[in-house]
Amino acid sequence: MLAMMPVISFAADERPNIVWIFVEDQNGWYGCYGDDTVPTPNLDALAARGIRFDRAYMTAGVCSACRSAIALGAMQTSLGVHNHRSSRQRVPEEVIHLPDGVKTVYELMREAGYHVCSSKGKNDFNFVFDLGDLYDATPSKMGPFAGWRKAPKGKPFFAQIQLKGGKNTGQFKGCDPKQNSDQHPHTDPEVMNVAPYYPDHPVFRREYAHHYDTIRQTDDEVGEIIASLKEDGLMENTVVFYWTDHGFRAPRHKQWLYEGGIRVPLLVAGPGIEQGSSRGDLVSGIDITVSTLGMAGVDRPEWMEGRDLFAADFQSRDFVVSARDRCDYTIERVRAVTTNRFKYLRNFLTDRPFMQPQYRDGRDYIEVPRQLHQEGKLDEVQDFMWSETRLPEEFYDLENDPDEIHNLVEDPAFAAELARHREILAKWIAETDDQGQYPESIDSLRGVLTQWDDVAVNPEYEAARKKNATLESKSGNK
Repeated sequence: MLAMMPVISFAADERPNIVWIFVEDQNGWYGCYGDDTVPTPNLDALAARGIRFDRAYMTAGVCSACRSAIALGAMQTSLGVHNHRSSRQRVPEEVIHLPDGVKTVYELMREAGYHVCSSKGKNDFNFVFDLGDLYDATPSKMGPFAGWRKAPKGKPFFAQIQLKGGKNTGQFKGCDPKQNSDQHPHTDPEVMNVAPYYPDHPVFRREYAHHYDTIRQTDDEVGEIIASLKEDGLMENTVVFYWTDHGFRAPRHKQWLYEGGIRVPLLVAGPGIEQGSSRGDLVSGIDITVSTLGMAGVDRPEWMEGRDLFAADFQSRDFVVSARDRCDYTIERVRAVTTNRFKYLRNFLTDRPFMQPQYRDGRDYIEVPRQLHQEGKLDEVQDFMWSETRLPEEFYDLENDPDEIHNLVEDPAFAAELARHREILAKWIAETDDQGQYPESIDSLRGVLTQWDDVAVNPEYEAARKKNATLESKSGNK
């Protein structure tokens, strides 16, 4: 069904400047999304100036996969850039080159006549690239900046500003930096209400409190960015996109495909955008890319799968797909289909525990629930993530179960909907040729071993180790 949405188009000589504020590891616990735990005046003001999207989903719950997708305007699984931290050139054979003709949004915006700049931060892409091809201006320091000031006079700019978000110190304006840290947050842990899938333990209350501190710090930084745009007289002709790459660092959020991992805030404000509005249609992260190109007057390239949210022919999505594949050295394969009411999860590697060995092992928000699990002190909901094997399917009613704790796979009342979602995923995998269905190459896994070595314990690594041993043996015999 064609959605009746505001249409945004610009004459060639009136194309807007475009700013992306791209935030790491942060949930949308903001005032404009109904959470008043801490003040977020700058984000709330941005929402009041434009559109708040209420159902925006990232293509993955981890940075490099979703950033690769957004850079290319297509699912990472469609172009083979789905495995986290791939193509880091640790092994020459592992590098991933994009197909001929496929370009990033940064290159396309440069070709369209935009001055393209980025703050220093993550160019965390799972493919080979040259930084000089992406940006006109050398990235400046991480955080608020005004790199657009390097743009030639009269030339529109496309500025990407990367903020640390949930990875930040949480030292917002007015707090005492000597007292404020992730172990000693300013926000009171005692008033935190943690999700039912976590134990009500001081560690998780502290995690929540610290995350709210990082939200206040992010809000301060957004205020500085907007102040710089105002100072330069640019607000009237600049569109600002604001979103986060995935949820915060605790289990079920970052890396996972539950709501806390992939559902993110998305705000868009600027000329031609209805102020104080909201939209509840399903949005994929790759729609940000195509919408940006549309504002710049660039037609969507044939490889892009995103949709222009502001186009005259915009059609609402019936579903969005998100994917979890290898994360660092942890080999995974999970797919999520989110529709207006339901979430369907397909776990392809059912022989593995939910909590596989990972880089966060040893941190208190992992080790405390692990210990409580071993002591039998978690309830059924909290203990779910500590199962030694996985259910092949999970199915949740997001309307009535937003925390995704009641699996409806065995409920006959939802059998028809479950079958429909199975069919959606099967058809999507076939039509997009989801590259995650094929085993990762031995050379790619060799690249993982050069960094992680002994902690990479999945059975898939054995062939890579044998090849390494063979190559070392041949090298030693020369």
